[in-house]
Amino acid sequence: MPDARDDAVVFVVEPLLPQRLRRPSDALRFIATLLVLAAVILLALVAKQTLNGLEKDVAEGTTRVPDLLSRTATFLGGAAVLIVPTAFAVERVYHRDGLRVAEGLIAAIVGMVGSFLLGQWVLTTAPDDLRVLLTGNRSVEPLNALLTSVIAYTTAVRISRRPTWRVAVWTVIGLYTFALYTGTQITLPGAIVTILLGMLVGYGTLYGIGSPNTRPPGNAVVAALRKLSFSPVSARRIDDDHQGSRRYAVGLNDGSSLDVTVLDRDRQVAGLPYRLWRRFRLNSETRRRAIRSLRAELEREALMAYAAQAAGASTPRLLGTSEIGTEAALLAYEHLDTRSLDELRDEEIDDDLLAQIWEQVLLLQVQRLAHRRLIGDSIHVDRAGRVVLTDARSGDIAAGDLLLRLDIAQLLTYLSLRVGAERSVAAAAAVLGPDSLAAALPLLQRIALTRDTRVALAKNKQLLPAIREHIVALKPQVEVEEVRLERFKPRTLVTIIASALAAYFLLSQLSQVNLIKVVTTANWAWTGLALIAAFVSYLAASFTLRGFVPERLPLGRTILVQFAGSFVKLVAPAAVSGIAINTRYLQKRGIPPALAVASVGASQLITLVFHIGLLLFFAYVTGSSTATSFTPSRGLVVALLAVAVLIVIVLGVPVLRRLLTQRLKRLFSNVLPRLLDVVQSPRKILEGSFGTLLLTLAFITCLDACVRAFGGQMDFTAVAVVFLTANAIGSAAPTPGGLGAVEAALVIGLTVAGLPKELATSAVILYRLLTFWLPVLPGWASFTYLQRHEAL
Repeated sequence: MPDARDDAVVFVVEPLLPQRLRRPSDALRFIATLLVLAAVILLALVAKQTLNGLEKDVAEGTTRVPDLLSRTATFLGGAAVLIVPTAFAVERVYHRDGLRVAEGLIAAIVGMVGSFLLGQWVLTTAPDDLRVLLTGNRSVEPLNALLTSVIAYTTAVRISRRPTWRVAVWTVIGLYTFALYTGTQITLPGAIVTILLGMLVGYGTLYGIGSPNTRPPGNAVVAALRKLSFSPVSARRIDDDHQGSRRYAVGLNDGSSLDVTVLDRDRQVAGLPYRLWRRFRLNSETRRRAIRSLRAELEREALMAYAAQAAGASTPRLLGTSEIGTEAALLAYEHLDTRSLDELRDEEIDDDLLAQIWEQVLLLQVQRLAHRRLIGDSIHVDRAGRVVLTDARSGDIAAGDLLLRLDIAQLLTYLSLRVGAERSVAAAAAVLGPDSLAAALPLLQRIALTRDTRVALAKNKQLLPAIREHIVALKPQVEVEEVRLERFKPRTLVTIIASALAAYFLLSQLSQVNLIKVVTTANWAWTGLALIAAFVSYLAASFTLRGFVPERLPLGRTILVQFAGSFVKLVAPAAVSGIAINTRYLQKRGIPPALAVASVGASQLITLVFHIGLLLFFAYVTGSSTATSFTPSRGLVVALLAVAVLIVIVLGVPVLRRLLTQRLKRLFSNVLPRLLDVVQSPRKILEGSFGTLLLTLAFITCLDACVRAFGGQMDFTAVAVVFLTANAIGSAAPTPGGLGAVEAALVIGLTVAGLPKELATSAVILYRLLTFWLPVLPGWASFTYLQRHEAL
C-alpha cells in the first residue's frame, strides 16, 4: 500500500523559470540561413554565365506552359498565399494560441519593411553586379515584399511542426512564386533570395523575442518520479551539470535521496557549433555525433550507467528513467555524499587515492567502456575515501582500442596537472602496467584531451613532454607509432582560406593586365639583370646558411637546397618553408636537431636585424635625399614613434610582457649559444653577414630592374623601402610564399611612391615571375635530386 503522504503537495525550491527562452536552435537556424544566403549570392555572382543560361532555360520552359494552367496558378497562388496563413491564424486563436500569431505578425511586418528597404538599396546604391543579378536588367522588383513577409510569418509561427499546414503553405508559396516568375515580376535569383530572406527574418524574430518556455517545472519532475513509484517529500534545484542540464536533489519519505538529472529538448543543440567543429576536424573514431534526439540521449546515458554498474565500477546507481511530457526526460540516480576531485586540495590526493582512481578506470577498460571525460568534476570521493565515477552520459560502450587509450592519456594528463607527472605515471603503471601506458604514449596530444585540460595545459606547456619522458623511462624500448587524430590543423584551414583570397586578388589583378604583353614589352636588358639578381639571391641564401653553421657545408648542395625551398613555398607560408627545409638539410648532414634548429634560428635572427637596419637606413636616406641637410624623413619619425608606442604597450600589458619574456628566454637559451660558436670563426661570421646583406640587395636590385624594364624611374632607396616593407608583410602572411600579400604590398608601395598603377602592376608581375614562379621547376628538380640522394 502506498503511503498516504505520497500524494502530498511537494514544494520545489527552484528559481522561477523564465516565461520566454532564446533557443539555441533558432540562433543556429538563423546563422545557417544567413550562410546559405551569402553562398547563393556569391555563387550566383561568380557563375554569371551558368546562371544566365539556367534562367534562360527555365524561362523558355515556362513559356510552354498552357495559358490556362498559368492563369490558374496565378489566381490560386495570389489568393491562397494570403488565405492559408490567415486560416492558420484563426485556428491558432481559436485554440488560445494567439501569442504565436502575434509573433508571426511581427516577423511579417519586419520582413515586408526589410524587403522593401533592401530592394530600394539594390536599385539605387548597390553594386551593379548585384542589381543585375536580382533584376535581370528589367523593371522588376529585386525582392518581393509580400512573399518575404509570408515566409517570415510561416517561419515564426513554426508551421513546420504541423505537417498538414506545412504542405498547404509551401504549396501555395510555390504556386505564387511560379506565378511571379512566369509573369516576369521576379527573377530566379530574386525568388531564391526572397525565400531565404523571409526565413532569415523568421528565425531572427524567434530568437530576438524568444519562444514560450516549454520546459517542465520542478513539480512536473516530482510528478514523473511518483509514476516511477518513488515518494518524494522535498525537492530543490542544485547546480546544473557541465552540459547545462538541470539537476534536482530530491528527498524521499524513507529518508533516502535522489540526484535527478533533467534533459530538456531545447538544450540538445547547445554547444552544437563546437561539436560540429570537432566532428569536422577529428578522425571518425574519436568524434561524437553532433546532434542526438532527446530519446537517444536518454538511452545513451542509461545504457552507459547500467554497463558501468555491471562492470563493477563504483558509480551512482541509476534507479529509474522517464519522459516528462514531450519536452524533457529525467534520470534518477541514488544520492551519494561525495566531493569532486576538483574540490580536494592537491595535498589530499595521496598515492592510495591515485591507485583507487586507476583501479576504477581499469574496471571500465576490461569491459570495453570508455568514459571520455575523466576530469576533476567527474571523479568523486565519498566520506569513506572511496572513488566514485560520475557523468555516464559522456561515455561509450563497446569502445575501440583508440578510445580506451584516449581515456588513459586524458587521466594521465589531468592527474599530472594535480600531482605532477612522476607520481601520475607511477600510479598508473602500478595498476595498468607499463605496456598500457606505452600504448597511450602516441595519444598524449593536446587535441585528444578535454577542453578544460587543454586550457590548463596552456599554462604548463612542458607537462606533456614530461609525461612522455617518464613513460619512456619505464619502457625504454617502446616503439611509438604515430596516431593522427586531426584531419587538418586550424592553421591549414587559415592557409587555404587566405590562399583562396590571394588567388582571387591575383586573378583580379591579372585580368587587368595582358601577361604576354608584360613579358614581350619588357626591356630585355633590364629583364636579364633582374634574372641575374634573382639567381644571385639563391647564392646569397647559401652563404647566409653556411655562415651560421660552424660545421662545413658544401656550397653546391646548399644552393640546391635553397632552390628546393622555392618549390616548398608553393605549399607553405614563406616564413615556414625556408626554416623547415634548411633544418631538415642540416639534420641530414649529421647535425643534431636542437643545434640544427638553433643554427637556422640564428640565421633568421641576424636576417631580421639586417632587415630592420636596412629599412631604417633606406627610409632615412629616402627622406633626406631632397633635403639640404641629412635629416630623417617625416615618415621615418612617425614610424619610430609608432614603434616606441608599440614597445610601451607590449611592456605595459602583463600578458604581452610575459609572452615576450618567454620568447626572449627561448632565444637566449638556444640561438645565442650557437651564435657564440659562430663568432669564434671570423670567416664564418663574415660569410653569414655578407650573405645576409647580399640576399637583401639582390632582391632590391631585381625589383628595381623590373621597374626600369617598363620605363619606370625611381630612386633605388625608394625601391628598397618598398621591398623591405612588402617582404615583412609577405613573411607574416599565412599564404604559400606570401602569395597575394606580397603582390598587394608591392603594388601599393610602388603606386604610393609615384609609379602609375599599370606600370607598378606590370613590374610586380615580372618580379614575382622571376623570383617565385620561374624557380619552381628547378626547385622541384633540386628537391627530387636531394631526396634521391638522402640529403633532405
